[in-house]
Amino acid sequence: MPEKPSDIVQGTLDMLILKTLALEPLHGYGIALRIEQISKGVFRVNPGSLFPAFRRLGRSGWIKPEWRPTENNRRAKFYTLTSFGRKQLKAETEEWGRQLAAITRILEAS
Repeated sequence: MPEKPSDIVQGTLDMLILKTLALEPLHGYGIALRIEQISKGVFRVNPGSLFPAFRRLGRSGWIKPEWRPTENNRRAKFYTLTSFGRKQLKAETEEWGRQLAAITRILEAS
């Protein structure tokens, strides 16, 4: 049974998109669906925040868009992670891990 849906933690959407694209190139709907699936329904991505994120990530050179046919032969913009995007994902993942460890220490303090 899926968890109760939550908003994505502010500041993590870019990292989640980059991680999703590290697995394989996907179109916007596929990215949103994959994030929801991997999070077991905890995170649902609002399309209104997804497409501005694509523009931001594209301007940064972290993803590259390309029009391709989908599995049902429709054209969609697929996004691919660039080498700069892989470096950014690594940096963001390390920083997120550092912050998570600090939050855990605070919550476990007695």
